[in-house]
Amino acid sequence: MSDTAVRPRKRSVHRLPVTGVLRLKSPAEIWYKPALSVVVASAVPNLLLYSLDRLDLVMYTMAGSLCALYGHNLPYARRAHTVLRVVLGMAAGLAVSLVAASLTGSAAVLIAVGALLAAVQKAFCDATRIGPPGNVIFAFVTSAALFAPQDLGQVPGHMALILAAGAFSWLVTAGPALWHREGPERLATARALDAAASYAQDPGARNRHAAAAAVQAAWQSLLATGRPTPVRQRLERLVVHAERALATTTTTTTGGHAGGDGPEELRGWAARTRGRGPVPDPPPAPGTVEQLFGIDAERAGQRMRRGRREARRRLLRALGPGSPVLPTAVRTLVGCALAGYASSALGVGHPYWAIVTAASVYQQNLSLSWSRALQRTVGNLLGVLVFAAVIPLARVSPLVLVLCVLCFNFAAEALITRNYWLGSVAVTPMALLILEFGGFQPAGELVADRALDTLVGVAVGLLAAVAVTNRRASGLVERALAATGDARERAERAVADPASGPQALEAARRRLTSSLVELRDASDVASGEWWQRALPEEELLAAEQAGHRTLAATAQRQGLITLPPANGAV
Repeated sequence: MSDTAVRPRKRSVHRLPVTGVLRLKSPAEIWYKPALSVVVASAVPNLLLYSLDRLDLVMYTMAGSLCALYGHNLPYARRAHTVLRVVLGMAAGLAVSLVAASLTGSAAVLIAVGALLAAVQKAFCDATRIGPPGNVIFAFVTSAALFAPQDLGQVPGHMALILAAGAFSWLVTAGPALWHREGPERLATARALDAAASYAQDPGARNRHAAAAAVQAAWQSLLATGRPTPVRQRLERLVVHAERALATTTTTTTGGHAGGDGPEELRGWAARTRGRGPVPDPPPAPGTVEQLFGIDAERAGQRMRRGRREARRRLLRALGPGSPVLPTAVRTLVGCALAGYASSALGVGHPYWAIVTAASVYQQNLSLSWSRALQRTVGNLLGVLVFAAVIPLARVSPLVLVLCVLCFNFAAEALITRNYWLGSVAVTPMALLILEFGGFQPAGELVADRALDTLVGVAVGLLAAVAVTNRRASGLVERALAATGDARERAERAVADPASGPQALEAARRRLTSSLVELRDASDVASGEWWQRALPEEELLAAEQAGHRTLAATAQRQGLITLPPANGAV
């Protein structure tokens, strides 16, 4: 961290983005995997219920089937644990909703329960960084269950359906490990190589952050697995080359000279790593000791045990007093409650749609929440038009209805990575068609209610986001600056100490890399909040530059790069 202290600055109001919010992006690299997974996880129980003439139970099996959307970027060992926790979390939320629905018919009470559940789900998803689709699926399922006719004696049977469908989703998401064991690690390594190549070709602050984050994610993916296989050991070596390219380019841009892997070579390795063929086996990075980067079984087991303990401690800290996720959770609670009550006051028959819309709006900061609100509005309004066009076909027969839901399920996951609004165009008719399993309802009434709930949920949700400010965002930046400064000082001491061994240098380098990634993420979140102290841009820039110079010096000491003595000092 720079010597300049972090000083309070005058508060500022940030402009909310308008242009580019609806612009389409390139599809995600593995968009088809969650899309196919949720279709398979939904098709089997839905067709089974169709054969039994019990499509009225689809809502309960769908709750478990949607768990197949989670964890697709994680190594299979971690994915299995993550999806299991998702299934249990979904079941817990459904249990609360079903019991509440069976005990009371008061819309006011049910809206309060739905808002509270949405806030809790938001807090846990943010604290555990569970990844997309985040809390929205939980809120969608639990809120809908609150307003479904329910008898207390039916709850155990419905919970059994949820758990059975969830278990099948777990098999669908974890099953590919049997024939493509290192698939997620290969993908994470390829992304690190591509990011390092982009930075080597165009050294800039954003590319540097993206490369550091990708390399960090690759190491986390590799260290989260068990016994090292020959494939994983080659992947580790490739990540070392990505780190070397990052360090080399950093030092070159500050006046040093170092020979590293070129962008073309890195991208070539990335393409081969993504493929189904053998993983590239590059030579060891010059000067490195090969076994330094290997992870034997004992070391991996120790890391995994320490990782689980540390994850539990982080979760407790993340949900305790002063937690950075609490302001967003409070926003969710207030916004969802007000949206539900406003919808009910307007006479809408499905107030839970307003709750889900408000829950979907809340992102890491107000700027992103505004963008999501625009995307949600456009997507839902177009989606109800699609529903109006499709409903005559869906009502031809129950089997056609099932197939329509599956098609929209696939389309939603295939399109949502292009832009959230495009995915919502498919999600909205899918959600409306699910209601058809419980009995036909007037299509015009459904379209009007969903459109009105969308507008109410977005408007009230944004008002709550403005009213409930996140004053902790600036404090997170200050703490991240302090953590980065501490990590840099430790790394400098390790570099300067002749007695520092490979393990100490590696630990210092990983700690500093992680702190730099966290610093940029905290800065990005705070930059989109209203009524915050202006960010200490000079201190942030100085901390990042100093941190990356120290990373380069650590890499030189480890032998990843070779620099002239004059440029080796930090």
